[in-house]
Amino acid sequence: MAYDKFTVLKSTAVPLPIENVDTDQIIPARFLKATERVGFGDNLFRDWRYNPDNTPKADFVLNNPVYSGKILVGGKNFGSGSSREHAAWAIYDYGFRCVVSSFFADIFRNNCLNIGVLPVQVSAGFLEKIFNAVFADPQTQLEVNLPEQTITLLATGESESFDISTYKKDNLSNGFDDIDYLQNIKGEIQEFASKLPF
Repeated sequence: MAYDKFTVLKSTAVPLPIENVDTDQIIPARFLKATERVGFGDNLFRDWRYNPDNTPKADFVLNNPVYSGKILVGGKNFGSGSSREHAAWAIYDYGFRCVVSSFFADIFRNNCLNIGVLPVQVSAGFLEKIFNAVFADPQTQLEVNLPEQTITLLATGESESFDISTYKKDNLSNGFDDIDYLQNIKGEIQEFASKLPF
């Protein structure tokens, strides 16, 4: 399933300064019945966003109209717990294209990269600067530059670089998942196969 190409993202951010956010908190298990990547955004952080009677919890950041944007800024160890892909699907379906943290669980990181969400790992110090800036001014913008592999606080110009594999970077830049990538090099695969001895 192809997704929008990711090159440079400039956006305000939604701050979630909670450590050890696991995949069951991102998308509770009772919402995992669907097999398509649609509709999960409605239940992103469901038990944190809503009361048992389905009324919004006023103190949860996603219910606060002051904060918006395509970048979610989370605490250390974001995406721990089970390997469910649905957690990444829920984040993408809600509208986030980037998650920033000082540490990601490996499986969650890879699930994000597979569907067009860029996980940007920064130092603990830079993460704190981002939180402080967003809380001081919710209109604070971040620039996530995939070609340069940098994230910048535009108000101050402070920046850090982040790591990403060449393969995943190329796929994000082209809007490819793994199947799209193989389809894109189908001609090369066929040419290679034609030269194999039988």
